[in-house]
Amino acid sequence: MENINFQENIKALSKISKAIASDLYLEDILRLIVSVTAEVMGSNICSLILVDEAKQELVIRATQSISEEYNKKKPLKIGEGIAGKAIEQNRPIVVKDVTKEAEYKHKDIAKKEGLKSLLCVPLAVKNKVIGAINCYTNKAHNFSDTEINILTSIASQAAVAIENTELLVKTKIIREELEARKKVERAKGILMKEEGMAEDQAYLKLQKYSMDMRKSMREVAEAIILAHEFKKQ
Repeated sequence: MENINFQENIKALSKISKAIASDLYLEDILRLIVSVTAEVMGSNICSLILVDEAKQELVIRATQSISEEYNKKKPLKIGEGIAGKAIEQNRPIVVKDVTKEAEYKHKDIAKKEGLKSLLCVPLAVKNKVIGAINCYTNKAHNFSDTEINILTSIASQAAVAIENTELLVKTKIIREELEARKKVERAKGILMKEEGMAEDQAYLKLQKYSMDMRKSMREVAEAIILAHEFKKQ
């Protein structure tokens, strides 16, 4: 790996910025990020891992590696291995030789794939660490401050893209939940009026329909509303 010049840095960040601003899906953006990063860093394997908060595990979400063994390696826990440590401490970590590093957990894969030096940088948004980017070389390499700063900039861009996507997904889910509640309330009102039920009775009937028909409350509510509208025709 040769030292990266300023022009290469700008070019890489520009590509990533355009991808983030595009209408690409998150998975495509992450794949582009690791591909561009591998190219600009001269890395033979670059991977982006994210924290699975439910399991507290680190999961590979994107890589340009074609090694099936590397891509399917056992997930690490937060604080475990180099990536787990970088995430836990929220700081870049450099390893000169992963095959001789006591904390590195996959030495067998590293030897098989010819991996030598590693630069691992955490992905953080507003001091919350959500993952990390790993860059490997196939020869012993002393990562310069410039290289660390470039990967840190790329990691920041990736973290923003991931955070924005998650916010959009959460917003969509909240909007759908509100819409479902509105429809359930309307269907409940129809049952109360048409069948002379109390509010709790109408809700229990909706629940029973949902369980018996193996449909969501929203689907049952939509069917009741549709039937009601049809009767009005």
